[in-house]
Amino acid sequence: MNHVVTVQDAVTAFEPWMEPTDAELDAIEAEMPEILAGIDLIEAQIIALDRPRNEMDNQRSRRARNRVLAAGRTVANRRAARTSGGAA
Repeated sequence: MNHVVTVQDAVTAFEPWMEPTDAELDAIEAEMPEILAGIDLIEAQIIALDRPRNEMDNQRSRRARNRVLAAGRTVANRRAARTSGGAA
């Protein structure tokens, strides 16, 4: 007779090392503007998939790409300022 055993304990077991650290949460929070801008870009691209692209779709995608680039630049500058001591 074969016994069927669940792995519920292994899947839902809680270990403190499984949770994100405060430093990881801070890094996610610092990158959140870039993440949200990326989501906006993906949404603009999805909107344009269902129909032929028009000037409004092109403008929406271009603005979303610019927001991604600006947010990425801001995040990179903050990271560089934090690692170099801040004063230039």
